[in-house]
Amino acid sequence: MGPARADYLAPWWAAWLHGLPHRGPHLQPVPSTFRPQDPDYQQSLLFLGLVAAVCLGLNLLFLTVYLICLCCCKRDQDPETKRPHSCCVTWMAVTAGLICCAAVGVGFYGNSETNDGVFQLLYALDHANQTLTGIDSLVASTTLQMEGGLEQHLARLNELLASRGDYVQTLKFTQQLAGSIVLQLQGLPAWRGVSAELTELSGQVAYVEYYRWLAYLLFFILVLTVCLLACLGLAKQSRCLLVMMLCCGLLMLVLSWASMAVDTAAAVGTSDFCVAPDKFIMNQTDDEISAEVVHYYLYCDQSLSSPFQQALTVFQRSLTTMQIQIQGLIQYALPLFPTAEKDLLGVQQLLNSSETSLHQLTALLDCRGLHKDYLDGLIGICYDGVEGLLYLGLFSLLAAAAFSTVICAAPRAWKQLAGRERDYDDMDEEDPFNPQARRIATHRPPRGQLRSFCSYSSSLGSQSSLHPPAQTVSNAPVSEYMNQAVLFGGNPRYENVPLIGRGSPPPTYSPSMRATYLAVTNEHLRHRGDFPA
Repeated sequence: MGPARADYLAPWWAAWLHGLPHRGPHLQPVPSTFRPQDPDYQQSLLFLGLVAAVCLGLNLLFLTVYLICLCCCKRDQDPETKRPHSCCVTWMAVTAGLICCAAVGVGFYGNSETNDGVFQLLYALDHANQTLTGIDSLVASTTLQMEGGLEQHLARLNELLASRGDYVQTLKFTQQLAGSIVLQLQGLPAWRGVSAELTELSGQVAYVEYYRWLAYLLFFILVLTVCLLACLGLAKQSRCLLVMMLCCGLLMLVLSWASMAVDTAAAVGTSDFCVAPDKFIMNQTDDEISAEVVHYYLYCDQSLSSPFQQALTVFQRSLTTMQIQIQGLIQYALPLFPTAEKDLLGVQQLLNSSETSLHQLTALLDCRGLHKDYLDGLIGICYDGVEGLLYLGLFSLLAAAAFSTVICAAPRAWKQLAGRERDYDDMDEEDPFNPQARRIATHRPPRGQLRSFCSYSSSLGSQSSLHPPAQTVSNAPVSEYMNQAVLFGGNPRYENVPLIGRGSPPPTYSPSMRATYLAVTNEHLRHRGDFPA
């Protein structure tokens, strides 16, 4: 179709994605040529999305098998040897958190790269659209000047200079040159239809890109929120948070693979376009613009002449000849026909304005401007755009791995929580140092007459009035001590009363309890006749 391009080469990742097999719904091969309107090609991209759905199914199957094996191993294990795997849960939570943070970082970078590439494409489309609109505007204004304003001035001059046949012939020749310019302008391609398509395409791309960027931004925030919820649930050991973490993890796993499917289809379709963009553009414009003109702008080969060279040359020569003719009339006819001054100066002004339009039109029709816009758009979408889509695909894989780890950690955390509650319930209820002893003793029936040697409520009395029991204190049952602890109440962080018959205070005690303990001990020894050392 044309010479080998040296100013644009598709990136290697676009070529690699273009080489992926394109299959139809019945696994038949489909050409990888970019044909977005072809149903077979659309189904081939949909098939790539279904591959991600299959990966989701395999992921869920793996998680199901893992959970079944985990339950079976826990059931077959000896109950006496069961221990909570807190270290394993901790490392799984750390791993999931690190992977989640890495995924969000990669996702933000990929989203930014894709957004930059798309906006570079939009800028190139808008600039090219302005160029094409400017060409049509200049052609329309110049044609209107030649067919409208110039014709009116020449018609009045024919009436004023009718007595001189040579001047009339000059005016007719000028009118013929104006008709030749109009004919050349009408031969230029009309870009109105292409400009309308570019405007529509630019609006659609901008609309889709805005919501795509916003959707991924919200997705990143949701991923971070679920990761925070998972870490909070594993740290708090809350059943409600664990259930919520498991449900949110499954939801995010499905969303991650759905994002992977969309990114894959978009990246492969864009890569198919980037490998052979010239062919697609020529096929799209063959009904409106000639292949020679499209080839001129796509390749901008300076060794070949412009397809507009002849029209612009005729325009320039005709305009120069007209200016010479009108200048001669101003020089020779104006002294004889002073009333023709206004029309002659009006024609001269129109010709000068047309010359300015000619220079502008020549610059706009040059291939370098539109070709640069074309290359900028290709580089934006094929380099930054496709690269960003690949990073978004990597984000989806990392997010799926992170939430798979979270789902695997949830049952272990649940087992660990259940094991802790079971071990807590197996604690000795008669243990005086059990933090639940007071709560348990409160709900138990009394075991006979409770006798107290110290009343916490009679703190206004002297501590010397405390009378210990007559029997041997060391033989007092533990339950009696527990029930006495109920009577004393007090701060649960300290022992309510000192241990009876012990020579040492309890492991934890308040300063007031220590003073009470020493007073009671001294009184007890004084009754026995002993004196402390």
